[in-house]
Amino acid sequence: MSSAAPVPAAVKARIDVLKREIEEHLYRYHVLDAPSISDAQYDFLFNELLELEQARPELATADSPTQRVGAAPLDQFNEVTHRVPMLSLGNAFSEEDVAAFDKRCRDTLGVDDIEYACEPKFDGLAISLTYVDGKFVRGATRGDGAVGEDVTQNLKTIRSIPLNLDNAPALLEVRGEVVMQKKDFERLNARQAANGEKTFVNPRNAAAGSLRQLDSKLTAKRPLSFFAYGVGAIEGAVEGAGGVAKAVTHSATMDALGRLRFLVARERAVVRGAVGALQYFQQIGGKRVSLPFDIDGVVYKVNGYAQQDQLGFVSRAPRFAIAHKFPAEEAITVLLGIDVQVGRTGAITPVARLQPVFVGGTTVSNATLHNEDEIRRKGLMIGDTVLVRRAGDVIPEVASVILARRTVDAREFVMPTNCPECGSAIVKLEGEAIARCSGGLFCPAQRRQAVLHFAQRRAMNIEGLGEKLADQIVEANLVRTPADLYRLGLNALAGLERMAEKSAQNLLEGIEASKQTTLARFLFALGIRHVGEATAKDLAKSFGRLDRIMDAPLETLQNVNDVGPVVAQSVRKFFDEPHNREVVEQLRACGLTWAEHEGIANHVASGPFAGKTVVLTGTLQSMSRDVAREKLEARGAKVAGSVSKKTDFVVAGAEAGSKLDKAAELAVRVLDESTFIGMLD
Repeated sequence: MSSAAPVPAAVKARIDVLKREIEEHLYRYHVLDAPSISDAQYDFLFNELLELEQARPELATADSPTQRVGAAPLDQFNEVTHRVPMLSLGNAFSEEDVAAFDKRCRDTLGVDDIEYACEPKFDGLAISLTYVDGKFVRGATRGDGAVGEDVTQNLKTIRSIPLNLDNAPALLEVRGEVVMQKKDFERLNARQAANGEKTFVNPRNAAAGSLRQLDSKLTAKRPLSFFAYGVGAIEGAVEGAGGVAKAVTHSATMDALGRLRFLVARERAVVRGAVGALQYFQQIGGKRVSLPFDIDGVVYKVNGYAQQDQLGFVSRAPRFAIAHKFPAEEAITVLLGIDVQVGRTGAITPVARLQPVFVGGTTVSNATLHNEDEIRRKGLMIGDTVLVRRAGDVIPEVASVILARRTVDAREFVMPTNCPECGSAIVKLEGEAIARCSGGLFCPAQRRQAVLHFAQRRAMNIEGLGEKLADQIVEANLVRTPADLYRLGLNALAGLERMAEKSAQNLLEGIEASKQTTLARFLFALGIRHVGEATAKDLAKSFGRLDRIMDAPLETLQNVNDVGPVVAQSVRKFFDEPHNREVVEQLRACGLTWAEHEGIANHVASGPFAGKTVVLTGTLQSMSRDVAREKLEARGAKVAGSVSKKTDFVVAGAEAGSKLDKAAELAVRVLDESTFIGMLD
């Protein structure tokens, strides 16, 4: 068989020239907003490149502008674990909140004045872009902060995202927000309406819906933009690289990202102290209506990275940054009635049924009333005209009653004495504001919510078990406790409405896969009151074994990080209940397993990693980085993301990167995998 004819050098050279020219024009049009050629001229260049690539498919690279039109539809999005967690920000709603944030930072740093980098807070979808050797290789949503969804193909269709970076670090993770600018949103809705298709409520919903299309060709038709607001991981720094690898302040990083041809907010500024931050807030607030994109506040970040490192993090948020939200949007409507909902812990929550009203970018017909005491405090009566407040994604709430509009037929709300789901008595314990159904697992609402909580992605991660199916299996009495999930059979599932045998088999496979989990996930999945993900991780890390947690005295539980008297009492009360212990044992008998260890308490006093700072780099053959991190933290170590003078050990696997060079430069001890495992044991 004869080999294919060699590619003429002139063809390859022309393709390279066209790619560079087209990317330059895309940058000028979508980032600089200063096009240098007409649409017709651009189309001519693009079509020429497309024809050359079609004639020579071997030259059609993944970073070609022609790849921005979309790829074949996906069955689902794959998960991506972020190299550096994408943390959320704490919120400030008043000038006092900003002043308190500034004081905390100054007190911790021991300084009188701090420089802050200020920028608009985009109302869009947080995204991470990963570049390897300057080429865009992966894009992911924020997800839960630790794990997001792979939306690479969709992101490639966004013209303001560069597919290639000149002279970039070996690895660069750029973080930012995908938004739909106001003018593009209006054009999209006009086009949708003209075609008789669904219109969107606001630009954020349009952007989020567009980015999460399984068919990237649909995303390519939507006018999305990407604004960079920072970086995550950087490895293999090089000279140049727009200066991003050598930046010592956040503002310098933003300037460098602009030089790397990312779209960055022009409205950013550097100020000093709380006074400067609040002045910036007022300035941006005055420009909010005229901005080309929606924002819901501003973000203040301590500008210097050295000071950011000193401030560190608390729970799932950085101490060095805060989001200052604009006042909530409000509207007036009528309180038509008050129903009660039953939560997974039996909490009875009054819910306002409202005359539908457009507020905060969406139509609101329900709003939370929190509890009976809150209704009395606000003086609400059914039939009242009320003020409804909604800010961003916050659940709408009834802020106050407009007494001047109260009618003679307004009536008081009376809390029911029996659960609307199961008829059990509703009780309100002394000292608690919330009333609860006493039906426990006999209450369908609590069973349904307990099953959903148990199966959610951050808990047992059972694929295919959503709200509708949870309703069906609970109503059919197939599942009374989470343990019953692992006893479900194919015939019983396939007999449910709209549940084919293939779907039933997929669910059973998802249930089987969930049996291999972690102790922290299992604890969170149990739905213990007051025990969220962070607390579950702290308990698992501290005790190492489930039995130790189940039998731990109240005083011992309170010694765990961030576990106070209320949480400790809740954990103790949960495991003192024989029924709960029975469910746990049933789950174990069904084959649920997780790695157990001795716990921090057994290692703090001794062991080579107790109290040490460790950095992981490269690929370990015997375990993933996540497992290595868990093992180190279980032995009292702090696992850091970068090498510094404070680093005690660097664990180096295969293909270790620049962290190994940094360790040599600082004379930090490097452990190979076999030495590391020996020290663990």
